[in-house]
Amino acid sequence: MDKLKVAVIGMGAMGKSHARIYSNMDKVDLVAVCDTDEKAANETAKKYNAQPFADYKEIGEVNAVSVCVPTKMHKDIALFFISKGANVIVEKPLADNTEEAKKIIRAAKENNVKLMAGHVERFNPVVVELKKRIKNEELGKIYKVNCVRLSPFPHRIVDVGVIVDLAIHEIDILKYLIDSKIKRVFAETAQKIHSTHEDLLVGTIRFENDILGVINANWLTPKKVREITVTGEKGMFVANYLTQELHFYKNQFAEKDFDYSKGISSVVEGDVVKIDIENKEPLLAELEEFRDSILNDTDPKVSGEDGLKALEVASNILEAAKNNKVMSL
Repeated sequence: MDKLKVAVIGMGAMGKSHARIYSNMDKVDLVAVCDTDEKAANETAKKYNAQPFADYKEIGEVNAVSVCVPTKMHKDIALFFISKGANVIVEKPLADNTEEAKKIIRAAKENNVKLMAGHVERFNPVVVELKKRIKNEELGKIYKVNCVRLSPFPHRIVDVGVIVDLAIHEIDILKYLIDSKIKRVFAETAQKIHSTHEDLLVGTIRFENDILGVINANWLTPKKVREITVTGEKGMFVANYLTQELHFYKNQFAEKDFDYSKGISSVVEGDVVKIDIENKEPLLAELEEFRDSILNDTDPKVSGEDGLKALEVASNILEAAKNNKVMSL
């Protein structure tokens, strides 16, 4: 297969971004875009020279599909195209609940197609660089990872709350960076503006290697904030998802000659180093990975199982907040 015939389902902001990127991507032919809002489908189709559809079931044979519709529709649309033999990338979260996610994963295996979960921050250059430096033990022992993801209220999202829609990014990134099983979670939530779901979260995740993950997420902040801080023996990394900037705040005490086996006994403010990063649009990197996994018959870097695991943790965080109790995993 030299070129993929691709369709994008859902012409919201994310679906339009998928269409834009596919239209300029090598070895890809964007053949169809779909939305029940025919005006949105027609406008995007005209812009990128694709065929518009109001009903996804009317789309002909394609090799790959981006599912960019509201979460409650993920399962049905993903299963439809998987049954037709198409490879599918589903925007996060993978499904409305873990049982639906399992059905999607099972169908992809039975039909021998690629399934990728759209956790786009995995492909953010600042996260890639941060992962590399953590793996190289540039912080020494890690104590804590603090995630902040704040946004104005998204009126388009009515079917899920801030945990499953927004904080799930940080759940996936925490699991990716820390690479340890989760021992327990706890959370406090609030519902201030959303009509049916929580729109504020402060959650904690304790990993088996004793690292503490903290997630601060809400839809109540008039400024978009996307930041992650990793604190360890030798200092602190601060990564900005939006600007793709990474800074290292050194613990001056750790630069002295001492026995690391005995651990750090002090923290002293040191130099701040800005780390050079080659910027790239994360969604472009993600869709290139999806394309290449199909053309080269390789496993995508973010699998359906990864999407399921993030959803399972999100469900436990919801349960912890609802019942005011620590949830052991």
